[in-house]
This record gives sequence, structure tokens and C-alpha cells, in this order.
Amino acid sequence: MAKPSSHPPLAERLRPKSLGEVIGQQHLLGNGLPLRIAFESGEPHSCILWGPPGVGKTTIARLMASSFDAHFITISAVLGGVKDIREAVEQAGIWQAQGGRRTIVFVDEVHRFNKSQQDAFLPHVESGLFTFIGATTENPSFEVNSALLSRAVVYVLQPLTEADLQQIVARVLAEHALPAIESIADEAVSRLVAYADGDARRLLNTLESLSVAARAEKITAVTDDWLLKVLGERLRRYDKGGEQFYDTISALHKSVRGSDPDAALYWFMRMLDGGAEPRYMARRLVRMASEDIGLADPRALRMALDAAEVYERLGSPEGELALAQCVVYLAVAPKSNAVYKAFNEAKAFIKQDGTRPVPLHLRNAPTKLMKELDYGKHYRYAHDEADGFAAGENYFPEGMAVPHFYRPVNRGLEIRIAEKLHELKQRNHQKN
Repeated sequence: MAKPSSHPPLAERLRPKSLGEVIGQQHLLGNGLPLRIAFESGEPHSCILWGPPGVGKTTIARLMASSFDAHFITISAVLGGVKDIREAVEQAGIWQAQGGRRTIVFVDEVHRFNKSQQDAFLPHVESGLFTFIGATTENPSFEVNSALLSRAVVYVLQPLTEADLQQIVARVLAEHALPAIESIADEAVSRLVAYADGDARRLLNTLESLSVAARAEKITAVTDDWLLKVLGERLRRYDKGGEQFYDTISALHKSVRGSDPDAALYWFMRMLDGGAEPRYMARRLVRMASEDIGLADPRALRMALDAAEVYERLGSPEGELALAQCVVYLAVAPKSNAVYKAFNEAKAFIKQDGTRPVPLHLRNAPTKLMKELDYGKHYRYAHDEADGFAAGENYFPEGMAVPHFYRPVNRGLEIRIAEKLHELKQRNHQKN
């Protein structure tokens, strides 16, 4: 085991010592929420912490060990192997024999272990020799053995928000963790937070390198101009959250909408080159598939979801090719915003309209009383009707004018959808 450094990095010095010091992950750590309950239960359980880098996976694992007064063994799946697992098992056995004190085995980057290495934990997790905690940046469904996965609770950690990262900067300054720096201008904080992109470790490492430069130049107040001068191109080009970032994603979206695959690829690569998070790009592509293509080509949404899944499995740079393939497909696909417009119109209608009662014939009747009150009476089961369509049936509240939110465009599959809807409308008119 390596000796702790006499000069630990800033990220280590500022690592929270209690749950109250943890910034972010309140969807898990807030009062009455899953991880908070786990801490308060007094009984550790095996779990997998899944989330991007620098969001607190190791911190939470260490706090669990502290909270449960457990021995803490760390294994890096990047550097370790079966030998490390055996040593952890032996050590846990010794501690158990000496006094029954719990042991937590924390495996960082657990997805890097192969099947046999992951299987080596199973008998000891089942026997209760130790509690297993795995940390991974990859989807556990793909990267963790089903047997191990079934014995662990998966907690999904989120990237830290801008407010979370700003709070970390404020803590660094308040605790004088970087003696060379007394203040950081608001514009510089915003740029640092944007560059960190939800990663606390990245933020703290950047602050530490900034401190070294400040000490050398005898700078105590960090301005945005000085920040750009010192950290150079990596901050200048990456402007997530700034005007240039949103202008660029706008250009990508409009190029896809405009059916120009070359322009779409250009702006897509501009964003990746500028440091945009590929997962963010994947989310935007899914949105484009729904907003601008919709039912003109339903395969587009599946393509976007597949590309996002491929990226989760492969990461960068391999997974970026799948995203690029999706960009091209979306650009050349037939376009329709009919569903997008229908969604917005229905949303606006519901907001201003009253709460109308569900007609009796559409209500479910699971009890005798409900049947006696005519719940479900006169409902026509469409599958029993000609062509599976109950012509003339009304599915809206009584007395409500029939709205027409969805209006298919004359492109792609929506041409056939429009023809089908016209036919059904005609049959309704004939029945009525």
C-alpha cells in the first residue's frame, strides 16, 4: 500500500469528511432519499456507484466506511488484478477473526475487471465477509456481471451543477486552501465552472495549477483575462454555458433541420473539438430526432438512442463515430415537426382548460359498485370491431369540441399516416 503523500493534492485535501460537507447528489443524499437512508440505517449494503468522473463516487464510499466504522480497502481495477482481490479477502478474514469489525472493499473503475475477476467477489459478498462497493463511469448493465449486479444496489450519480461547482470554488477561497489566491473574479469563476463540466476533480486540479502560476507571478487576484493567459487554449476554446457554445449547438440543430449533412458534421466536430461533453451531444441528437423528424421517420429516434447507447459502451473516441453517424442520418431524414407542434398545442390547451370528467364508458370498472354505477358501460372494444376500429366512438370528455392537435406533414411516413387518419375520419362521419 502506497504511503500517503506529505503534500496531497487539493482534491484530496478538500474531500468531505462528513455527509454534511458533500456538495451535489442531493437526489440521493437528501433527507429521506436512498443513500441518506442507507447511511442512517447503520447496516452497510453492497452497491454500485455509477456516474461520470469527479462527482463523488470515492468520497461516498469512504464516508460509508467511516459512518459504519468499517475497515476500508481500495482496489483499482485499472492497476489491480486477482492478486489484489485475494489480499483483500485475506485481510477481511483477519479483521473478522480479530473482532468482527466490518470491511468495505471499494473497487474503483470496476468495469475494467473481466468476468472472472468480478466473479471472484461473489462468494465473499454472499457470505458477508465484506461489503462490496463498485464505482464505474460505464453503464453497469453492460459492464458488470449480472450475478454481481443482482447482489448490489445501483445508485446513479449526476454531474455536479454549476451552482455546486461555484460552491466548491467558494469553499476553496473561504478555507484558504490555495494561499497564493485570495480572490477570483466572477467571470473567471464562470469560465472555470464551464470548463469543469460537472467534474469537481477537474475543477480542483485546474485551480491547483492556477495557484502554481499565481505564486510564480505573485498574483493574488485572478481575473478572467489572466486566467485565459495562463490556461490558454483549453479554456479559450471551451465555452460551455457561454454564448459561443449555445450559438454552435444552435448551428448544429439548424443544419440538421435544414437537411445539410456536411454542415451538421462540421458543427458537430466543432463542438467535440471545443470540449463539449459527448453525452450532452447525444441528448441533443435524441431531442432533434423527436422535434424535427418525428413520425416522418420513426427510425431516427431509435438511431439516436442507439448512438447514445454505443457511446456509453465505448466512450471516447470510439463511440463518437456512432454519434457522427446519427448526425448524418438525422440530417438526411425526412423532416416533420407535427408531433412537436401537437405536443405544445395540447400542453397549452390543458393548461387553460378545466379538468373535465372522464366519460363513464371510458372508465375502468374493477368493482361491483363501479359496474352498478355504469362505469365502462357501452364501451366498444376496438379489437372486436371491423378492421379493429370502432367507427363513431368518442374518446373525449362529453361536450368538448374535438381539437386537432396532430396535423401530419406531406413528407416521409407521415404521408401514409395522414391517409390513414383521413380514412378513419371519413368512417367516423359515415357512422355519425
